[in-house]
Amino acid sequence: MTQKISRISGWLALAFIAFATLSPIDERPSIAGPQVEHFAAFALLGLALVLGYPRRVLPIVAIVLASAFVLETLQLLTPDRHGRLLDALVKAAGGLCGIGAGRLLLALLQGQIDRFRKLPGQSAG
Repeated sequence: MTQKISRISGWLALAFIAFATLSPIDERPSIAGPQVEHFAAFALLGLALVLGYPRRVLPIVAIVLASAFVLETLQLLTPDRHGRLLDALVKAAGGLCGIGAGRLLLALLQGQIDRFRKLPGQSAG
């Protein structure tokens, strides 16, 4: 169930990021500074997708990195937006941090699960 929710959340996050990135500048939602927003949005995207697809890390990395650079490039086609390499790099860094955090979380959870599988009095060897 958690994987399904994470998958849906990840794809919805990507759709929202695309909307926010390509919408007119005055319609773009804003909470904090743009670099913080870029980093956080892509960190959440990477986290959600890696939790939703834990065995598909390389495709997730490719999707997150491609999204960062393609969306930033597509801004060059809009009259009131500008694509910048710095913005794409911040988005990519956020996505990679989110993926790393998700992998760490999965590893920690797996360690917890493995610990509970052992019966009391059972040796580790």
